[in-house]
Amino acid sequence: MYPATRTTNFNQSMIREMTRLAMQHNAVNLSQGFPDFDPPEEIVNAAVEAIRGEANQYTVTWGYPPLRQALAEQYTAQLGWPVDPDVHICVVCGVTEGITTSLLALLNPGDELIILEPGHENFRPSALLADANAIPVVLETPNYRIDADRLEAAVTDRTRALLLNTPHNPTGRVFDGDEIRTLAEFMNRHNLILITDEIYDRILYDGREHVSPGSLEGLVERTVTVGGLGKSFAVTGWRLGYVIAREPLASAIRAVHDYSTICAPTPLQAAAAAALNQPTDYWQQMREEYGERREVMLEMLRTAGFRAVRPEGSYYTMADYTGIDAPQSEWDSHRFARWLTTEVGVASVAGINFYTRDREKYGEGIVRFAFAKRIETLHEAGRRLAAISN
Repeated sequence: MYPATRTTNFNQSMIREMTRLAMQHNAVNLSQGFPDFDPPEEIVNAAVEAIRGEANQYTVTWGYPPLRQALAEQYTAQLGWPVDPDVHICVVCGVTEGITTSLLALLNPGDELIILEPGHENFRPSALLADANAIPVVLETPNYRIDADRLEAAVTDRTRALLLNTPHNPTGRVFDGDEIRTLAEFMNRHNLILITDEIYDRILYDGREHVSPGSLEGLVERTVTVGGLGKSFAVTGWRLGYVIAREPLASAIRAVHDYSTICAPTPLQAAAAAALNQPTDYWQQMREEYGERREVMLEMLRTAGFRAVRPEGSYYTMADYTGIDAPQSEWDSHRFARWLTTEVGVASVAGINFYTRDREKYGEGIVRFAFAKRIETLHEAGRRLAAISN
């Protein structure tokens, strides 16, 4: 007996493995990107009311109608074209399903998908599940900017699509206007599909505003916008995401979703519809609170001897550990991350986990930290990290 070939080229998630390791060793979990604080009370109450009401059976495959309507209103404004809730939107079980479903719907066996690295560990397996090939294009440290020449060097006659994540995990970059214009010209020149992971579009710093690439001239017809509700509302366990695309891409995505998961959980979709109606000050307060967490995170890493990248968006930072005052500073990133978890009591993710190309060149000497935690949780992590060089 043997598994399908498509499953033999990737392993189980290292990020989730670090969470399990953190639980075993009672470590402060700064590895996996989920909050340790509660979602807004009114959203929880909406879910409870939905469960107690009549929202416990299948809903329409591509989403609970009030949620699709709320998303259509939001994205008509955000994308600049009339998003039809009955045509262009598919509510899915998280952004990961949204990406995998999109790739299954849009890529043929042997097609190539360009992925920017460092990138989330889910991206390459999603391509492999579609029997496609993931082609990495490295964003060079320390600025992690999109390089037009590197994009051009990656194109072949089998290139079909590019997967973009902005705001970016794991670096915290928010790709600027020049980079997005470069990307748009590239996509149009080579007639490619752009799939965007915009799960962190509300978590931005220093006055930055998110621009969805699917709103730009030339990208409207060729962009699949993937978003989600788990990060902005601290409900990552609800597994709610959505995909927005024009026809004929939208119909293909809906069909794959229909036969893979049928529908996302109905009562949680009902609560999500309420969540999207949060007042404007909710978003402002959320950004301010994440901004405070960012400053605490950067300061505690600096104090412990790390050199961390200052995030522009999302809630992650890549940190160079080679300057800490400890012999472990010379270890490879996987060994260092496990030691940090089991002996120091703070879980992170090895930098090598975010690369498939030249992993030893780009991924060593760094780890990723997530700071979607209570301030007191971050202070406890800082106390433990400070003990490294004492």
